[in-house]
Amino acid sequence: MTKPIRVRYAPSPTGLLHIGNARTALFNYLFARHHGGTFLIRIEDTDRKRHVEDGERSQLENLRWLGIDWDESPETHEQYRQSERLDIYQKYVDELLASGKAYKSYVTEEELAAERERQEAAGETPRYINEYLGMSEDEKTAYIAEREAAGIVPTVRLAVNEAGIYKWNDMVKGQIEFEGGNIGGDWVIQKRDGYPTYNFAVVIDDHLMEISHVIRGDDHIANTPKQLMVYEALGWEAPEFAHMTLIINSATGKKLSKRDTNTLAFIEDYRKKGYLPEAVFNFITLLGWTPGGEEEIFSKEEIIQLFDEKRLSKSPASFDPKKLAWMGNEYIKKADLETIFNLAKPFLEEAGRLTDKAEKLVELYKPQMSSADEIVGLTDLFFSDFPELTDEEKEVMAGETVPTVLNALKEKLEAMTDEDFQPDNIFPQIKAVQKETGIKGKNLFMPIRIAVSGEMHGPELPNTIYLLGREKSIQHIDNMLKSL
Repeated sequence: MTKPIRVRYAPSPTGLLHIGNARTALFNYLFARHHGGTFLIRIEDTDRKRHVEDGERSQLENLRWLGIDWDESPETHEQYRQSERLDIYQKYVDELLASGKAYKSYVTEEELAAERERQEAAGETPRYINEYLGMSEDEKTAYIAEREAAGIVPTVRLAVNEAGIYKWNDMVKGQIEFEGGNIGGDWVIQKRDGYPTYNFAVVIDDHLMEISHVIRGDDHIANTPKQLMVYEALGWEAPEFAHMTLIINSATGKKLSKRDTNTLAFIEDYRKKGYLPEAVFNFITLLGWTPGGEEEIFSKEEIIQLFDEKRLSKSPASFDPKKLAWMGNEYIKKADLETIFNLAKPFLEEAGRLTDKAEKLVELYKPQMSSADEIVGLTDLFFSDFPELTDEEKEVMAGETVPTVLNALKEKLEAMTDEDFQPDNIFPQIKAVQKETGIKGKNLFMPIRIAVSGEMHGPELPNTIYLLGREKSIQHIDNMLKSL
């Protein structure tokens, strides 16, 4: 790498930050940080019809939440939004027009649609046919005058070299090439409203901002030959390209889509659920890149150090929500209690469960949580009616020694004072029941857990009994004894 590393993430502010776009931003960020380069953000807002008022803020806010920082952006540099660069694009449109490498096109949308229908009906591949084909200079002048008199605003089209071969050595895919004749004819570089098209503007921006490497999703592969045509027409050197494989839904095998209602596809979703950003950062890093080895949990600093673009996968990346939940749980288990309690607080408050024992509840269920919102469902036991037992739980409670165990524990709890009723004092009472009755193992602990909580599995039993409270625990045991 002989020239300075400069990479960019260039979102359109047309909605929330999608997992796929977040990965693009993340891999550009990691590439820049690993190689000591520059990472910039540029806003591509020329699609005015799809522009969302709050889209730019949402993109930047969610990137920051993930833990991604940048060196240059619209916040620090002028004209880092495409809508602010129209005069720059116009300069190069005029240059291409003057050199004859582009021309004004007066064909209407209706005429284009009609020609496309004709081509499809004839079994031809739809393509633009140069409207000036076969015209003399006089006929061409008359045609333009007639169109302008009719008030038709032209587009500007790049004159495609159909004999040209447009190829590049992709950092992920290897050698790729397209024939100019397969592009679909001369294509629009400037729309009727004066705005540039994506494939034209992106080249101007990348060149002027001295972008060395373009790292993006492989849905952009078909755009690359068009962009190479612009580099060629303007006599500029193209950057290196890397096209990452698609992210697919592990359940359906289909491309992860913004419209897939079965998967949370936006960073905002995970932020609102109370995932730790470090977990989401780590998870997205492994969507199409591998550090090698079996380890999957890394800090941001470790990932930056390990990142190697040669390890970008050539196979589609599988988005597995179960793996993300596992990773979220790993990070929550390692986090300090104060962090997780503060994360869980809003969910407890909304559910009316922010009691004086709330922090203890979070501590109790912290080992089971993947995201902070799960605290509500996990603590239902302490705020809802006793659950209906499953057939398996009923089978356990039908055991011959169950009444003996429950009666013995009930007596122990009744004998405790409120002052003594602490987790450290509750476990010895259970052990005393074991000593007195001779019943141990699952025949001791399982009936107690089910009688107290209505569930076969859960957090540490003394903590569960303590958080339920002495009276409620005794009541649950008493009710269970009456039902046996």
